[in-house]
Amino acid sequence: MTAMVKAEGVHKSYGPVQVLKGIDLEVAPREVFCLIGPSGSGKSTFLRCINHLEKINGGRLYVDGELVGYRQQGNKLYELKDREVAAQRRDIGMVFQRFNLFPHMTAVENVMEAPVQVKRETKSVARERALRLLDRVGLADKAGNYPSQLSGGQQQRVAIARALAMEPKLMLFDEPTSALDPELVGDVLDVMRSLAEEGMTMIVVTHEMGFAREVGDSLVFMDNGVVVEAGNPRDILTNPQHERTKSFLSKVL
Repeated sequence: MTAMVKAEGVHKSYGPVQVLKGIDLEVAPREVFCLIGPSGSGKSTFLRCINHLEKINGGRLYVDGELVGYRQQGNKLYELKDREVAAQRRDIGMVFQRFNLFPHMTAVENVMEAPVQVKRETKSVARERALRLLDRVGLADKAGNYPSQLSGGQQQRVAIARALAMEPKLMLFDEPTSALDPELVGDVLDVMRSLAEEGMTMIVVTHEMGFAREVGDSLVFMDNGVVVEAGNPRDILTNPQHERTKSFLSKVL
């Protein structure tokens, strides 16, 4: 079976600063893959490399068997044209810490926008799906509201619906609850839990250890640009093997 995501020796630097130092990992189809670690460990950078928002400096990244951002001829890599990268990104949904909704558009218009603009769908088809997705994330009654009229948790659920509107085969979540008030976190995690139950392949950078334990199939602890420990979330969270993992978890659990 082809891995949904495969990283082989992925390196990423900003000038002299090495952020990723040879990441190797695989994410299976339908898997919920959680990434934890301290700030600055490279988790979010790695996530952004998966859809080529950040260009890697070494190694290979594949999504569903296809090389991301490059094509290979012989031993050389050639960067894809913007249009080709955009086509790859259509299959990858991404939800950020900040919701990045268009403030001048209603919830339903935000969800409709990409299918209409990118896939050239008719507005009626896009609107029908958008309303269905808003219902799915528990916001059927907020379709006509603008982002400023929604709570942070509601905005994040609209952002999830917007990512799902492109019918991706992979969803990336970059600390989707870290900007939210504590009482709003549960609603967002419930939506993510239901996606997991439906078999969506998900990579989740998170501080929510309960979510990782309950919903995650795999857990990776990253620090300083490397994978320190990887395995079953329940095993790692209850019995970490590495001193660095123990130290980190003692502060967050």
